[in-house]
Amino acid sequence: MADFSAWVDIPVRFRDTDAMGHVNNAVLVTYLEVGRQAYWRRFARPQEYAGVPFVLAHVRIDFRSQVRVDEVVRVSLRTTWISEHSFGMEYELRERDSGRLVAAAESVQVTYDYGRQQVIPVPGELRRELEALEGRPLPPKPR
Repeated sequence: MADFSAWVDIPVRFRDTDAMGHVNNAVLVTYLEVGRQAYWRRFARPQEYAGVPFVLAHVRIDFRSQVRVDEVVRVSLRTTWISEHSFGMEYELRERDSGRLVAAAESVQVTYDYGRQQVIPVPGELRRELEALEGRPLPPKPR
């Protein structure tokens, strides 16, 4: 977890589970969203969602093990690259107490102007904030 710049613990609720008694796969994607929300809070800015200048464009998740009610999932994440109009993130979801890997994921966020309803270049301020949070210059999108 030391390599991840942000994390959040999510207690599994009964409603997160399916008929098999484990967290439904779609819920794990929601846990990624909760992680991004915790990441966004790390920036020194008002916590208004109207000010979030990106939309989710792609998500890939590899499921590794079941997680059940009464367990706690730790979602760890970091930004790994940034390009002209988007940036990528990596995630690890682990059962908090045992450290068991639940899932690994990646996502791509595209910077977006909601007023004009169009993709925009990554604002310089956002780039600086992401790099400051990660503690390093972010490379371009891998090919």
